[in-house]
Amino acid sequence: MTATTATTFMRIFRDDRPQEAVLETSDGDIIASELDEIGVRFERWDADAELPAGADQATVIEAYRSSVDKLMSECSYTSVDVIRLERGAPNAGALRTKFLDEHQHGEDEVRFFVEGRGAFYLHVGPRVYQVICVRGDLIGVPAGTKHWFDMGPDPEFTAVRLFINPDGWVAKFTGDTIASQFPKLDS
Repeated sequence: MTATTATTFMRIFRDDRPQEAVLETSDGDIIASELDEIGVRFERWDADAELPAGADQATVIEAYRSSVDKLMSECSYTSVDVIRLERGAPNAGALRTKFLDEHQHGEDEVRFFVEGRGAFYLHVGPRVYQVICVRGDLIGVPAGTKHWFDMGPDPEFTAVRLFINPDGWVAKFTGDTIASQFPKLDS
C-alpha cells in the first residue's frame, strides 16, 4: 500500500442538518474529548511498522503484536482479525455498501488503523459524528451505538479488529435511511 499523509478529522452535525457541520477539527485532543463525552474511545497509537505488499492477516497481527496484546489484556478481548483492502480490490464496492447503512452491534467495535483511512459515522442523540480515522488511530465504539462506516469508493486501508466474541459483532441494521443523507468519504 502507498503511504498516506491523511490527517484524522472530525465533523459533528445535527442529525437534521447533514450538510451543516457544527464543529470541524483535526485537533486530536478535541476529537478525543468530544468522543469521550459520548463514551467512544479515541487514541493515537504508534503504527510505524511497514507492511509488505499483500501482507496477510498473520503478518499484520505480528507486526503490531505489542499493541494487540496490550488491548487484549486491557479489555478482555479474546480474538483479533484484520480487514485489509488494497486499491482496486474487486469486492470493494460490495463491502462498502454492506457497511454504509446505520447499524449497531452487541459488543464494542474496536479498530486500530495501521494503514490508509476510513470514516466512522456515530449517530448519538440528535448528533452525527463523522470521524475520519487514519494510520495510528484507535477507535472503540460502544456496543449498541448506532453507526455506519465508509471506506470510500476505492478503499485502501488496513485495520486490526478486536473482539470479546466475534458473534457479538454481527450488524443489526436499524432500517433508518439517515446514512444516505450525510456526506460520504471522498465526496
